[in-house]
Amino acid sequence: MKSITGGAESAGRSEVAIDEKAVAALHDRRLGPEYKSLPPAAWGRTARQFLDSGPHLDEFQTPLLTVDRAAVAANVAVMADWAAAAGVRLAPHGKTTMSPQLWAQQLAAGSWGLTFATIWQVQAARAFGVSRVLLANALVDPAGLRWVATESAQDPAFEFYCWADSVETVAVMDEHLRAAGANTRLRVIVELGGPHGRTGARSVAQAHAVAAAIGRSEYLVLAGVGGYEGALAHDRKPVALAAVRRYLTEVARLHRELAEAAAYPEGAIITAGGSAYPDLVVEALGPLADEHGAQGIPTTVVLRSGAYIIHDDGFYAGISPLAASRSERPLRSAMHGWARTVSRPEPGLALLDAGKRDLPFDEGLPIPQGLDATISALNDQHAFLRLPGGTPADLPVGTVVRLGLSHPCTAFDKWRLIPVIDDAGSDRPRVVDFLHTFF
Repeated sequence: MKSITGGAESAGRSEVAIDEKAVAALHDRRLGPEYKSLPPAAWGRTARQFLDSGPHLDEFQTPLLTVDRAAVAANVAVMADWAAAAGVRLAPHGKTTMSPQLWAQQLAAGSWGLTFATIWQVQAARAFGVSRVLLANALVDPAGLRWVATESAQDPAFEFYCWADSVETVAVMDEHLRAAGANTRLRVIVELGGPHGRTGARSVAQAHAVAAAIGRSEYLVLAGVGGYEGALAHDRKPVALAAVRRYLTEVARLHRELAEAAAYPEGAIITAGGSAYPDLVVEALGPLADEHGAQGIPTTVVLRSGAYIIHDDGFYAGISPLAASRSERPLRSAMHGWARTVSRPEPGLALLDAGKRDLPFDEGLPIPQGLDATISALNDQHAFLRLPGGTPADLPVGTVVRLGLSHPCTAFDKWRLIPVIDDAGSDRPRVVDFLHTFF
């Protein structure tokens, strides 16, 4: 009999490890021109040495992305308290930042684990000792499956979960694990999708067939039910909220039916939740997170929200239930772009030195802050700043503009090193830390 990855009661535990020494050692990396917009004065020093010199933001080159230290700390606390009050566990989506330093903050605040979208992201997390991981995706890559089997056998404390949404997926996993000579059984969560959504079985009946295939497998074990509601809606209009609720009702139904059929060999996980509708996830799935769960099956409800730690001034500010317009204790945007005016070619137009390679644009263009202006377009390395009725004197060449941004997932992936500042609103922000990212 092959062993199951993790103990039978592990789904309910909160302890999860990360290698704090490996995280701290990031500050021993030497800086150079490979890190975008660092001042040449930093080159050749370690991150720790340069920070010890007390740098200010105005010493850096532009364009630049920064993170506000106080806002991050506040957001971590807000979400940890919110999830605890709702009776659900938090496994933040680590792909949002791919920053081990931020992962460590989230885990220190009580997160149950971390979520990732690809196997190489999981491998990056393991390089920093993360001990409990949800791969919110199917794993059918033979090299990836071989690595998971080996890693699980070498470290029984490593808890790994992945998804399957078809009988074919289960067959491919079985084939590759058999070829790898796996001697552990990997935990698999059945993914239920929705109409016109992303991945996921398109009906509860199809999901039952996937669960049955997992149950017959020599190399897999059924660990729960999961899904992603964010693919089904993009705002908080009544029709959108109704679609999300219908979907989450089906996720809960699938879990209850599997529990009634005694399909789980141990405790179960039920997981959903991006950063747009976590309130609806708690509403629909939260009641399952009691001591006994459905039909006596211990059930852990896991929320996978990731963007909350950074939040934004765009998409999530408009849709999150924890945005300032909806919450007495709101999330705050912790990221800003900084760009310099490099050209005033005609009245009402300024060109900034930040573009698509530097700032996110998929969920809304950057927003100039402190100016009566808008960004109308981004090129690779330029932003078109429109100043109604403006003249060249309104924004002289060389002026630095602070920008509000939308969607942290596509902001962080453009930067390998991100300065952390004490206060984005101060006259002269100090750089107090650096975030290393692994994209």
